[in-house]
Amino acid sequence: MAFEGKVVWVTGASSGIGEALSRQLLDRGAYVILSGRQTVALGRVAANAPQRALVLPFEATNWDALPDVVDEAWNWHGAIDILVNNAGISQRSLAVDTQLPVYRALMEVDYLAPVALTQLVLPRMIERGFGHIAAVSSVAGKIGVPLRTGYCGAKHAVVGYFSALRAEIESAHGIAVTVILPGSVKTPIAINAVEGNGERRGRSDPNIERGIDVNIAAGSILEGIAEQRREVVVADGMEGAALQIMRDHPEKLYEITRQEGARLANMRNDAGPGMSLDSDHARLVQP
Repeated sequence: MAFEGKVVWVTGASSGIGEALSRQLLDRGAYVILSGRQTVALGRVAANAPQRALVLPFEATNWDALPDVVDEAWNWHGAIDILVNNAGISQRSLAVDTQLPVYRALMEVDYLAPVALTQLVLPRMIERGFGHIAAVSSVAGKIGVPLRTGYCGAKHAVVGYFSALRAEIESAHGIAVTVILPGSVKTPIAINAVEGNGERRGRSDPNIERGIDVNIAAGSILEGIAEQRREVVVADGMEGAALQIMRDHPEKLYEITRQEGARLANMRNDAGPGMSLDSDHARLVQP
């Protein structure tokens, strides 16, 4: 699939992977709907090709507003060819230090928001008989790692929903579904992650800073979407290997993550409850 002339809707388009995807799509001649909460940042992305960009800010969990947002997006060019569910937040806290509202927020933003948007776009794609839905999960959507109980839960749910959706619509309606599994990509995701009390973390992780360049990651994702791959892994090193270990030697992976959990628990015991972890922790999965 070539992107030139296609209408692509990208959520979380103001920074990180979403911004890089949007810029590359505009460079490739696509018409791009840019969504997120930061209107000024979205406008900077749109400035690359203003005649082919629609800035459409919205709050992902404002369920009542979504139908009108979808109407505006669809009516811009009479269709949406590709929907890229990318917006999300991460987490940095042990379960014992994480408040229930944090879990609720992670599930709403990372899981229910892409589901809600997809559920509104899907009937129109089915009626049209054409479309492609992509969802950015994470390596953490396949592997459970410390400090990510809420994030892993939400991203596992993303994999489950979109995999089941693919089974329903790929052959029956000719609509492709791609699940994207990034590992450490150099973006602000760790800076914007929530801690156990719901506050913004405000700093990055060493592994994120050493992660895959965001433009390289975006290029790999677009290649996977263009080829209509069902799953696109964007990870290297131990993170990339972890998925293979999970398939072939799950007990080995469970032991690795157990050791990480024990190390972090000991760090917490030494520093006290509610500690903020800055180390190169959770070496398998950083997003």
